[in-house]
Amino acid sequence: MSVEKLFQDFVAYAADRKLFIEGIAVADENRVLLEHRFVPDHARNIYSHTKSYMATAVGMALAEGKLSLDDRLADYFPAYVPGDPDPRLLQITLRNLLTMSSGFGHAYLMGDHRRQGVGFPDYLAYMMNLPMEQTPGTVFEYSTADSILAGRMVEQAVGENLAAYLYPRLFRKLGQGWPQWENDPMGHPIGGGGMYLSLTEMMKLGQLYLAGGMWQGERLVEDSWVREATRKQIETPETEEDDVWRCGYGYQFWCSPYPGAYRADGAFGQISTVLPENGLVVAVQCPEWGDFSRVKQALHTEFLSQL
Repeated sequence: MSVEKLFQDFVAYAADRKLFIEGIAVADENRVLLEHRFVPDHARNIYSHTKSYMATAVGMALAEGKLSLDDRLADYFPAYVPGDPDPRLLQITLRNLLTMSSGFGHAYLMGDHRRQGVGFPDYLAYMMNLPMEQTPGTVFEYSTADSILAGRMVEQAVGENLAAYLYPRLFRKLGQGWPQWENDPMGHPIGGGGMYLSLTEMMKLGQLYLAGGMWQGERLVEDSWVREATRKQIETPETEEDDVWRCGYGYQFWCSPYPGAYRADGAFGQISTVLPENGLVVAVQCPEWGDFSRVKQALHTEFLSQL
């Protein structure tokens, strides 16, 4: 069955079952091939999809020789290290942060926490004074705080605000302009969330990675980073829910259960799934009030697994 027919059938399926989807699009590395809007197009919060944009900044800074995956958080911010620190705190590397294995052991600085004022005014100070629960690099524990700390390491390494660093290297070249992006109380972009993009703007990152880091004939990201960031770097333990999409994690990208596939994934269904063997990116955006578990199951059974 053709991609066009699968797409049309999925749109009809979603409409018939009143699935909560704002829009769905399919693209190759150069252009949007198919798009359907269930609501008017608009820039919306892409939540943790932002993490994959932050990871792209890591890849760029690595290519510029400004940091290493083995660099340690404590070495970048020695003034924040508490007296008589847990030795495990001193072991946390950028690699650990990117693989959600810092060792803090809990989900910290998630969106609801930030709205409540947790960590105000200095997220870095807040995290560096929390107890450690595991040896860094050993246990996957999804936490936006890990992404925030990784973003701060990038800023420290390149000497720029994260958004200012990405703008000339990525946003402007992808034609995304200057995205609205949540900042922490001290003015640092949230490396783990809070970026606002429309559906086809959001999925451009997936198109860039599908193309091995090339965009309109120019290399923006090293192919080696694309390969490493999107392959399984750490196992993701089973949850109580039967989640077919939980099958490993890279560097701020989730692995997906299709040949060679991976995704940038934000809360409530802000997803760009890259399908290298098909030469496609499939992206959806969904509202906060819907049942994304139904959307996820439908995407899997009615569309992605059929490609």
